[in-house]
Amino acid sequence: MTLLAHDRYCDEIAHQVALLRSVVTSGADLSGTVPTCPDWSLEDLIRHMGGALRWVEFIVRTRAEEEVAEERAPGLAGPGPRGDAAVLDAWLAESGERVVAALREAGPDTKVWSWAGIPTSGFWARRMTHEITVHRADATLSAGLPYEVAPDVAADAIDEWLQIVEFVQRTAPHDAARELRGPGRSIHLHATDTGADLNAEWFIELAEAGVTWRRGHEKATVALRGPLTPVLLAFYRRLPLDSSELEVLGERELLEFWLERATFG
Repeated sequence: MTLLAHDRYCDEIAHQVALLRSVVTSGADLSGTVPTCPDWSLEDLIRHMGGALRWVEFIVRTRAEEEVAEERAPGLAGPGPRGDAAVLDAWLAESGERVVAALREAGPDTKVWSWAGIPTSGFWARRMTHEITVHRADATLSAGLPYEVAPDVAADAIDEWLQIVEFVQRTAPHDAARELRGPGRSIHLHATDTGADLNAEWFIELAEAGVTWRRGHEKATVALRGPLTPVLLAFYRRLPLDSSELEVLGERELLEFWLERATFG
């Protein structure tokens, strides 16, 4: 597993913000419920995402050494009144510009607080890349728009999610993640539309000591196969397993068990 370059993450955040803005200005109903985040309207989702970008910008820009209360980040709550797509779009654009500028200025190795045991600005560049990549899926699916993501970003998003599962198992033993243990069970993710250079396959073992994983093709208890983007969305619980693009081979119940419990972030 190899991280993407810091500048690649920064470029992708800017790209994803632009794509998310296109949803805001598409004429989609901002008050409509987001099916994959049913507690939110589309506008709630956009405000959440823009607020997260502003919170991270504040953490990185101020070189915060401890967790920052969200209300300290300027403009985090978003503009008023609600329902104005143009105003919301401008706020989201500024949110993206601010966080990308802060991350570029900091570079990947500046020491700042994070919640995952990786106290660097590079952690936040990667985390925000995948946060907005997945939430853009929520927004585009809600608006009935097509969704695509670059293969290197999609593969890295799966890597990062698996690392988050590992981190939660180490640090939150009473979380649902504790149930993702036990001998003799494994999951294989197999992207069918990428080349060997990307190696977009994952072998995940649910061992007694905790989840372990590696890239590669290996026989598993259950396999999830399909194009990389649908595999990513299913793994993040944004696409049902019975979608036409996907194929589940083996013990489907184990994959469902995983998806029910790997729900952090």
